[in-house]
Amino acid sequence: MKFTKLQGTGNDFVLVETGDERRDWSKLALAMCERHFGIGSDGLLLLLPSESADFRMRMFDPDGSEAEACGNGIRCLARYVYERDMVPAGADHISVETIAGVRQLKLYEKSGKLISVQAGMGEPRFNAEEIPAKIEQGRGQLVYTGKMIGYPVKVAGIDMVLNLVSMGNPHAVYFQKKPVANFPLSQVGPEVEHSAIFPRRTNFEVARVVNEKKIEVRTWERGVGETLACGSGACAVAVAARLHGYTGNKVNIKLLGGALQLEWDGAGEVLMTGPAETVFNGEWPD
Repeated sequence: MKFTKLQGTGNDFVLVETGDERRDWSKLALAMCERHFGIGSDGLLLLLPSESADFRMRMFDPDGSEAEACGNGIRCLARYVYERDMVPAGADHISVETIAGVRQLKLYEKSGKLISVQAGMGEPRFNAEEIPAKIEQGRGQLVYTGKMIGYPVKVAGIDMVLNLVSMGNPHAVYFQKKPVANFPLSQVGPEVEHSAIFPRRTNFEVARVVNEKKIEVRTWERGVGETLACGSGACAVAVAARLHGYTGNKVNIKLLGGALQLEWDGAGEVLMTGPAETVFNGEWPD
């Protein structure tokens, strides 16, 4: 089985081009994503034919679960199809079908090379049913705009208010004033991910607003653990910060693996721009 290893701001993926829907891809993700006995990655991407878009993407986490959305992964898919001349000549847009809906991507070229990809990440959702989240009566509070749920919790001795946002997949964002580097993410992340609040688990982001143009973030990804970056997580942080009034419509999200540019005007779709690169090609002993 031929595969391509790609990365977007350090979030790395194994991509397989296939038309096989019947295979047990969850089982294969467990093997391929393993970093000591497999290829090693934060997820397995499948590039599939689509009846409603130019391409279709499925993404499986290293624990075998299937994710609804993946911002860094979708940019990596764009890099893959661009390098293989699967994008029509002269076109600077492609559409990709995902579980969370059809996403539009804009390709930025310079001197005949792809330098970055802007992905339309869909509209953020805030209802408990859409996240999904089980809100105990009297605990979840709507913040500022009457949209986002702020949910107070205490984990590992830390009192936090989780800002709950869905970007097609669930996110819980915690803002703190101290640098995120020393936050005990390996302790707090798993507890938040598996909290009874979230029936389908959740991604967790700890963030610090540096200024109105910059936020630093660390991410605990559902089914993965801490990763160098999370595209949908960066979107959730940007949305939460915008609703709190911490930032304006545009903000740079500084992740361990690099930076992403986010844009959201408080209504409509979130736009995310960032790099994606091929690491290597190989064959899996299928």
